[in-house]
Amino acid sequence: MKNGQIATVYILGLGALGSLYAARLYDMDPASVKIIADANRITAFKQDGIIVNGKRYDFTYVSSDDEVPAPADLIIIAVKSHQLSSAIQDIKPFVGQDTVVISLLNGISSEEIIGAEIGMEHLLYAYGVGMDAVRMGNTVNYKFPGWIYFGEKRNEVYSERVTAVKTLFEKADIPFKIPADMQRALWAKFMMNVGINQASAVLKAPYGVFQQNEEARKLMITAANEVLSIGKKAGVGVDQTDIDGFLGIVKGLNPAGKTSMLQDIEAGRKSELGIFAGQVIELGKKFDVPTPVNEALFNIISAIETMN
Repeated sequence: MKNGQIATVYILGLGALGSLYAARLYDMDPASVKIIADANRITAFKQDGIIVNGKRYDFTYVSSDDEVPAPADLIIIAVKSHQLSSAIQDIKPFVGQDTVVISLLNGISSEEIIGAEIGMEHLLYAYGVGMDAVRMGNTVNYKFPGWIYFGEKRNEVYSERVTAVKTLFEKADIPFKIPADMQRALWAKFMMNVGINQASAVLKAPYGVFQQNEEARKLMITAANEVLSIGKKAGVGVDQTDIDGFLGIVKGLNPAGKTSMLQDIEAGRKSELGIFAGQVIELGKKFDVPTPVNEALFNIISAIETMN
């Protein structure tokens, strides 16, 4: 990153989220974005392209085995949680002294895991929320791009690198928010994911069901409330206003849109159950908070996955 500006962005992960933001960066400047992938994926991507809202994108692809002419200014990691270990190895060749890394993974621990390998000085905290993109094969469709929440742990005053990412997202028309307290914001997103991702997976329900069906909303909220109880004991600042906030987000989503966990279940892919119910159960034991709803969801979704 030179002169406080981001010129090169490398993205690892072309799922619904990664494809959406890669497309917006490409529309801003095709030379600004490169996709990190292995040789097999690069061959497939080059053959079929990535179709986002009906437009084909032929991105520039790079492999961790390639010679790296210069480090990235910004790396965005948009893979699933079970792919994080290999993702860290894939980005290492592209990390320079001033490279900024943001992880859009679900959960509340990916930044520390990445930072332990490449240095926390490279990490900003981040997550995506409110997008309703659905990926089928090489095609991604969405109505709402959602927001990327990002920042340092505290953001009463923006750091130079937060300002640089902010400027980039403004140019690329990527909606964003910079919370003053990123730890609370991460827990609020975790609470939302634990609720709607898992409820949608067991009910096989798109967002419209949670907008219209009171019983579905109750299931979603009771799962999220267990995170709220843990968060209060952990002292991270979450409260009922965070539950109300995510209900407002759900209300505004495309009724036909689907959560990432539901898309994984329907496609027969491994879900992120471990970082949702699995982590809630572990945290519940740590803070002596009962988690019966998440324990039930863990068992049900585990059974669904073994039957796929």
